[in-house]
Amino acid sequence: MMNENVATIMIRDLITLAPESTVANVRDIFRSKNIHHIPVINEGLLVGMVTTFDLWKINLNLSDFHTTLVKDIMTTKLAKLDPEDKIGTAAELFLANRFHAIPVVDKGILVGLVTTFDVLRYEFRKEYPEPILYKDILEKGLDAAHQ
Repeated sequence: MMNENVATIMIRDLITLAPESTVANVRDIFRSKNIHHIPVINEGLLVGMVTTFDLWKINLNLSDFHTTLVKDIMTTKLAKLDPEDKIGTAAELFLANRFHAIPVVDKGILVGLVTTFDVLRYEFRKEYPEPILYKDILEKGLDAAHQ
């Protein structure tokens, strides 16, 4: 079931930052976009990732957010996937390491990001192609009533 390429579920339209961006930029993106992982690139090459956990563990004063750079807090030792790697490989990495996002790179160039949510959604939709949640059923009913 998880033998499809990770490219089929990866997020392609990514928000990224440069190493010289500030922690204030990171905080603003996390707040406005409701995401938890931001790849850091330099001329297209993946050089790190910054997460909500990174912000929490550095315990900075708010006054330092505008002067602290992403390169000083980002994680640089990253697991990476190739677009041809299998979804099962991503799931295995998530389970073994307890992180929640893996960058997808092609020859060092960032092409996507896979999260635990992406894998969960993929498996859920394979098992339940039709919505099963009350909200989804209600929305389908409302859409039908408005036609």
